[in-house]
Formats: sequence, C-alpha cells, structure tokens
Amino acid sequence: MPTSDSPGRRPTIADVAGAAGVSRTTVSHALNGIGKVDPRTRARVKEVAAELGYRPNLRAQRLRRGQAKAIALASSMPLAVAGGPSRLGFYMEVAAAAAERALNHGYALVLVPPVESGSGLESVDIDGAIVVEPDRDDPVVAELTTRGLPYVTLGRQVGAGDRVPSVDLHGGPVAELLLEHLREQGARRPALITGTGDRHTYVDVREVFTRLAREHGRPVLSATAPEEGGEEAGYRCCAELLRRDPAIDAVCAMVDTFAVGAVRAIADSGRTVPDDVMVVTRYDGIRARTCEPPLTAVDLHLDEAAVGAVELLLEHLRGGDARSRAGTPRPRLLPRTSSLRVTARA
Repeated sequence: MPTSDSPGRRPTIADVAGAAGVSRTTVSHALNGIGKVDPRTRARVKEVAAELGYRPNLRAQRLRRGQAKAIALASSMPLAVAGGPSRLGFYMEVAAAAAERALNHGYALVLVPPVESGSGLESVDIDGAIVVEPDRDDPVVAELTTRGLPYVTLGRQVGAGDRVPSVDLHGGPVAELLLEHLREQGARRPALITGTGDRHTYVDVREVFTRLAREHGRPVLSATAPEEGGEEAGYRCCAELLRRDPAIDAVCAMVDTFAVGAVRAIADSGRTVPDDVMVVTRYDGIRARTCEPPLTAVDLHLDEAAVGAVELLLEHLRGGDARSRAGTPRPRLLPRTSSLRVTARA
C-alpha cells in the first residue's frame, strides 16, 4: 500500500500523483470529475487517494474555482410561522431534506434563520439560494438580486412570472382540497384566515375561497392576521370573526399556528371543535398533529419539493434553463378530528 513519506503528515496531491504515476493536474481532474481522463486512470487515482487517506483542501479549491460550494435556504417568514417555539416546523422540514440532497452533490446547505429585519444574508458566503415562499416584495429576494446571486423559490413568487425558477407547492389545489372537504362535512358558512402580505399561498387561497363562495351563494368571510403574531394573532383574528358572524361553522386557517390559535378562540367562545365549528389548515406539521383536537391538514410532500428545489438551483448554477420548473406530487388531504363530524349537515 502506498504511504506518505512522513507519518502524521497530511497526504498532498503531489503524494497521490507520485504514487499513481501521473501528474498533479491528472489527479485533480480525476478526483473532481473534470477533464479528459482515461476511466482506468481515474479509477486508479481514486484508489490511491483512498489508500493514502488524501482529502482535498476545500479552501484551496474554493480559491481556484471562485465557488463557496455552499447554498443557502432562506425565508422572510418570521419564526412564529416558519418554526415556532419548538423550532420544528415547515422551515426545518424543508431544511432537512434540502441539506441531505445538497451534500450528495458536494454542497453545504447554509440555513439562514428568519430574522426580525433584513434578509440575514448579508455576510453569508454562498453560490446561490433557495427562497422559501417569498412575498411579492421580498427582502431576501432583494438582497440576492443586489448581490447578483442565482436563486430559485420553493413556492412561486407572486408577480415574478416565469423569470424565476420555482418548485410548485400547488396553492390553488390545496385550497380546493380543504374547502371541498369542509363543504362535504356540512360547512355552510366557512371563514378564511390568511397571513397579511402576498405569499402565493395566501393569494391562491383567497382567489379560490372568493370564487367558491360566490358559486355557492355564500358571503366572503375572510380576514388576515400578522405573521409575526403567531398563535395569538390567529386567536384574535378568529375571535373577531366569530364576534362579527356567530353563524360561522368552519374556519380554514392556512397557517398552522393561526389554526391552533383559532381552536382556542372557538373554545373560549363557548363552542366546540368540530361539532360547532370545524377547523382545517394547510401544513401537516407538529402543531397540526399535536393540537387538541388534531387538525385536518394536507401532505405537501415537502421532502420531495425540497429535493426538487436543490436540483433546480444546482441546474441553474450550472447554466441550465433558468425557467425550468420542478414538479412535485399532488397534495393529499389528511382528515383528522378537527373537521370530521359523525353526521354531516344536510
């Protein structure tokens, strides 16, 4: 077995080249999958490198290539929505799947936590970014654009059209799933709670809710809550809706933390879930599953969506079609106690 000449000294690319009988350039090309290297030579170089315990100098590679070999996951959603006190929410589920896929491609995933102001990206050295559900005028997107960094979005950016690569989270179909489920369970006077702003989720569900309300001759009972308010904002919003219209028999709260607040507001008003007022939400996360009663939600296939976003960004970095779209499976309704009535109303 070849060895470096000094025990304890870290093997260098020169050691690998000498042991394999090739040039340092050939070693570099063989180990990095570039250049025209005979497959047998490439295999031999990799074998020698493994035997010597050679590890490439990542800092030197970065200086030569001008790449950080890192991508960021960022969002302007406040922590109250993206994660909450448990830190285990929508954002972290995306991060786990994205980090694994990025690492498989030799990239590190830099997780940029939601911040009070700005984008949090100012001092992060990255090659590009995945922006999670950006708002119409998003500070994260603005920072990336200013720095000239490539990015893709998980969930389309309203107003961006086809100029920004994105992974579709099926905002309209998700809204239709939830609202049709409520109708099938007997809801005749549903209300909608979304966050303020123009994230695609909010825009899509408002459009679907308004259309269905008009088709069925129902009033458009809709309200918004500030994202940074979290559960308390959902509580106050739902309490006000019930005060204004006591006949409300269902609440579709698109943010899970708002839905948990809505359940509390319904209970404090002397009503029960689901017998008096049904509650549904979009994201099937820990808050939906541990709420009492558990919340009907939707499987968004976030792991596959996150993987798709990584692949789309890396294709973008390689100079591929910036308008390409990554598909994900259609959303799937997960009915739970919060919206299941033993006997639906006629």
